[in-house]
Amino acid sequence: MSDLAGAVLAWGVPRLRDLPWRRTRDPWAVLVSEVMLQQTQVARVVPRWEAFLGRFPTAASCADASLGDVLREWQGLGYPRRAKNLHATARRVVDLGGFPRDLAGLLALPGIGRYTARAVMAFAFELDASVVDTNVARVYARVAGARLTPKGVQAMADDHCPTGDAWAWNQCLIDLGAALCRPSTPACGECPIRPMCTWRGSDAADPAAGSSGVSGHQLRFDGSDRQARGRLMKALSTGPVPRADVSTVMQRDAVVAERLVGELVAEGLCRATPSTLTLP
Repeated sequence: MSDLAGAVLAWGVPRLRDLPWRRTRDPWAVLVSEVMLQQTQVARVVPRWEAFLGRFPTAASCADASLGDVLREWQGLGYPRRAKNLHATARRVVDLGGFPRDLAGLLALPGIGRYTARAVMAFAFELDASVVDTNVARVYARVAGARLTPKGVQAMADDHCPTGDAWAWNQCLIDLGAALCRPSTPACGECPIRPMCTWRGSDAADPAAGSSGVSGHQLRFDGSDRQARGRLMKALSTGPVPRADVSTVMQRDAVVAERLVGELVAEGLCRATPSTLTLP
């Protein structure tokens, strides 16, 4: 075990946050948590994760439901494509007879990327896989003292993953990035890997070491097409929307509203008749 891994585990295991998805090794429950956590804060995810699993406790129960029912349960979490992909993944898992346990098999599931696939491997199956989210990438970038590419930070993470301890290792490193190695005001004095860190909060260090290239810039939400689409999806979750009301619901002019409706229909997120829109 590397010095880095030993220090992180010694610090993190006694301090692990008690999160409900950390109490399960069910791959469906783990997958739902990871998809929800991609753009939503932990405090908001906890009740929504519990509610979603209360409605769809297994991949089979989600597969048996309509996409419209899944989208209704997802309402308020944003990015309805993720709910659609979860639904498609549930159906694929049922067809396969269970979740794949290898990286290639998980990556072949609808909407599952390299982070989520490794998260399921590590957190559901306790396999030796390194999970790299924004917090983890920031830790590695600061240790290295340089901006890292996604490929570079994944390689660094793979090198440090301790055999047989991937579940605890990844959870501890995520907590370290969230609690101590914060984007601003990092608690370097409390950090267990300070002796191994190039950056150490020094203004003299390369400022690029404060982050890495694994996450993109978040586009403005207010006034965006995504906000307008979200207004319509929220309205659809309560029932059909007359086409004559779409522009008002979306708070967009008729031309823009019609374009956005066309996109939602093309993505399979709503159905349209000449007079009405509904969830699929």
